This record gives sequence, structure tokens and C-alpha cells, in this order.
Amino acid sequence: MAKSPTRSDETADGENGPKEHFRALERLYRAAPINQIFSSELTIVERGAARITFEIDERYYHAAGAAHGTSYFKMLDDAAFYAANSLVSDRFLLTTAFNLLFTRPVKTGLVTAEGRWVSGKRRVFVADSRLIDAEGEEIARGTGTFMRSHIPLASLPGYQTDK
Repeated sequence: MAKSPTRSDETADGENGPKEHFRALERLYRAAPINQIFSSELTIVERGAARITFEIDERYYHAAGAAHGTSYFKMLDDAAFYAANSLVSDRFLLTTAFNLLFTRPVKTGLVTAEGRWVSGKRRVFVADSRLIDAEGEEIARGTGTFMRSHIPLASLPGYQTDK
């Protein structure tokens, strides 16, 4: 379970509370053009926790017949990013660094990326994530650093809150 940050202007829930912010982030994720290539579904579980599910198949293979590292990175980064951005309702976060560890290859099947906020409350956030295959085995893990940008979430296509 993710730790709860201290409430501040940077981690405010907005007018309609955290659940509406979570749904708006999920809409933002669906609206991103990259997700036309990587078919996946984001769920913000709670403050500081995100889950992404996606299906690996041959479209994502490298020359040796298993999923290419770009698919691992994308889902690990996205899960950690959205776990962190679930704490920030006014600005888009940017990935400033990301480290990953591949623990086993995956060829096909449902994969789940679980992200959780680790630390940071104002400008810089740290979150980690892991990939779990259909058998429940961890196939990769990562840790990212994310920084508040000057981009208002409300200015981005897809991020609309119900008012």
C-alpha cells in the first residue's frame, strides 16, 4: 500500500476530490497517441498506486522471439508515473530518470504493471513499479524519478474533470 503524502498545494485533491482526478488521469492515458500502439488499460487504485494491464503478443517481439524491452519500459514507466501523478492534481509530471531490471522474458499473455509512490511531496517524486505475468511471476521492476512540469493538467487533451 502506498504511503499518504502530507497535504500541500502541490498535492491538493482539487475541487471534486481525488477520485475525479484519478478518472481524469485515466482518460488522459487513453487519449495518448502512444496507447494506440500499446493497447493497455490504466486504473488508478488509490493515491499513490496505479495498475496497467496489457496483452503481449508477437507485435512486441525482438528478433529472438520475446517481448522487446521497450514494452517493459513503457509499462513500468507509465505505472510509476501515474502512481506519482495521482498525488498531483494541477501539473503534469515528467520522467527525469528511470532504472529498470529485467528478471525474465515474456512471450505472450496478460501482463500487469503495478506502480506505487515511494517518496517526494512537492517538486520531485520517486515511484517504483513491477511487471507481473499471467502466472503471477515478476518479470521486471523499475524505479523512476518524476518532476513537476509547468504544464497544467487541465490544458492536456483527454484530461477533463466532471464539474
